[in-house]
Amino acid sequence: MAQHLPYDVTTATGEKIAFEFPLHAETQSAMRVSQLLTAVLGSLDRELRVLGNTANGDVLQALAMALAARTAMLHAPYAVGQQLATELAATALAAAEHCERNDGGAGHA
Repeated sequence: MAQHLPYDVTTATGEKIAFEFPLHAETQSAMRVSQLLTAVLGSLDRELRVLGNTANGDVLQALAMALAARTAMLHAPYAVGQQLATELAATALAAAEHCERNDGGAGHA
């Protein structure tokens, strides 16, 4: 049975987003995946606070380029890495489509 990584983030505006990311069958450590994801998102948040107003498209473009750079660093034929990166990105994006969003609610019930 496929493993899943539950993962929660809180945006700069306080919105909470809960994900249930499917993990690749050959994932060696779900904990390490979670730690790396936290490190990447934390680093990105710190940089954005310093840089100030940055377009979301620019952020996504930089992340896509980082994925391409890491893929090129693999000691494997590029086509193998490209296929894996493409599959992993598609799986993560599909999970994002079904995430649960909670803005924390405001006002009176």
